[in-house]
Amino acid sequence: MQTRGGVEISSVRSIVTAQKPPVAEAYGSDDQPLIEAPVGWRGRCRSGVSFLVVLTFVFLSLVFILAHGKVADPDLWWHLHNADYLIHHHSLPRSDIYSFTVPGYPWMNHEWLAELPYYFGWRVLRLGGIDAVTIAVLTLIFLGVLYLAYRECGNYKAAVLASSYAVFLGKFSFGPRTILFGYACLVVLLIVLQRLRQKGHAPLWLIPPLFCLWVNTHGSWFIGMIIFSMIVAGRLVRLKWGMIDSEPWTPAQRKNLLLTWGASVAALFVNPYGARLVFYPLDLAFRQKVNIEHVAEWISVILRPRRWTLSELALSLFVLYSGLTYVRFLFLLGIVIAPVLAKFLDFLPPYRRELDTPVLNTFAILLMIAGIVYYWPRQAQLQRLVDDQYPVQALAYLQAHPPSGPIVNYYLWGGYLNWKDPNLKVFIDGRADIFEYNGVFQDYLSLLGLEAPESILDKYKARYVLFPHHEALTYFMEHDPRWRTVYSDQLCVLLERIGNDPAGEHPGG
Repeated sequence: MQTRGGVEISSVRSIVTAQKPPVAEAYGSDDQPLIEAPVGWRGRCRSGVSFLVVLTFVFLSLVFILAHGKVADPDLWWHLHNADYLIHHHSLPRSDIYSFTVPGYPWMNHEWLAELPYYFGWRVLRLGGIDAVTIAVLTLIFLGVLYLAYRECGNYKAAVLASSYAVFLGKFSFGPRTILFGYACLVVLLIVLQRLRQKGHAPLWLIPPLFCLWVNTHGSWFIGMIIFSMIVAGRLVRLKWGMIDSEPWTPAQRKNLLLTWGASVAALFVNPYGARLVFYPLDLAFRQKVNIEHVAEWISVILRPRRWTLSELALSLFVLYSGLTYVRFLFLLGIVIAPVLAKFLDFLPPYRRELDTPVLNTFAILLMIAGIVYYWPRQAQLQRLVDDQYPVQALAYLQAHPPSGPIVNYYLWGGYLNWKDPNLKVFIDGRADIFEYNGVFQDYLSLLGLEAPESILDKYKARYVLFPHHEALTYFMEHDPRWRTVYSDQLCVLLERIGNDPAGEHPGG
């Protein structure tokens, strides 16, 4: 499919040129490409197996290699549980229904829309469906990043190299994550704004419904709004200072952008929870300190001269800070920095159609397709990955021997346990917010640190503890005469309190 700008993602038309023109001159004022594509069936066949297509398949193969088989994300299971509840009850859960520590406590599912694709993938192909949805979303995201990088520099080799760097940065967030749909929305936003900057016009009407979709998908819409605001504000006035050279928007562009920004803010409130959902990112930033300090995805990660626009410089600094502060935002850094990096790499020699080798290219393309098909994970492989990371056999034991009291479970296993056995109420799961509000998360961390574990276990009237072997709490309790091992395998151990429960009722009633 040929775009009006002359860039093709699906088949990547050959670019007939001996020397790459500047990006601003590569496209005519009427949006028609100045570089003609091959004509006739021979030319179309050659362009379909050009070196550019080979590069595209190499890029997509890299995405596949790093993305396939990652179905054991600990948050996946409660996301599936939420979606299953929505499908069967036609409503969203508004309070906790999964734990014995905070039952009935008000809770907001702020990622409800992003859970549905994974759930439907599960319904159709089980783990294979979840894996397919993940790979498909990541492929679309990085094709969008590749498009952004190419349109920024006009050199396809540079765009592929810069986008590949983005893939490596983003791999820390690969898996069935709801945030992927947030990043997909970000790529769409950047494409629309890039088109406005380069062409002078763009379908800005897409942005308000995009934010409406985004706010119901993932809290990363807040970062999208920051980026949108920075791009708009960065060109409100002309600025020429050192290496910064920023041209202002035209009056018509400025008016349309400000109207679009206002409509986008209003669109955020079109959600099942109203203002609560809109202000949730602020709740995460200022109220959920324990979550940010201890959950793995929030851990910290501590060329030649060219001219910058003010918004480009501000965006680069913003995403650089975000990526180096929290590992989960390395994906964000990759998306935004790839087009900037591509400009630095435009010294790479441009594609020359006359040097193409169609037969060799065809062989390479077929080889990569065959490799993807051959290495596509099978259901049994994916199930083994899950079995290696979750207490599958211990859960079977619990179902055969129903527990007579509350179970303190490992944080990463909570969602899985309740998804597989809804009657088994958990101590904690990946919904860190609701457990932090009530102090359960802090108590869990105290257990891990062996800070008065007896009093915490007594507080929640715990009858059982299900933990992996490598945790210090497990070793401590295995040597505590008040507890005995009732089940153990290579992954985990289930310990039971000896004698009666301490007097009183546990917080679940």
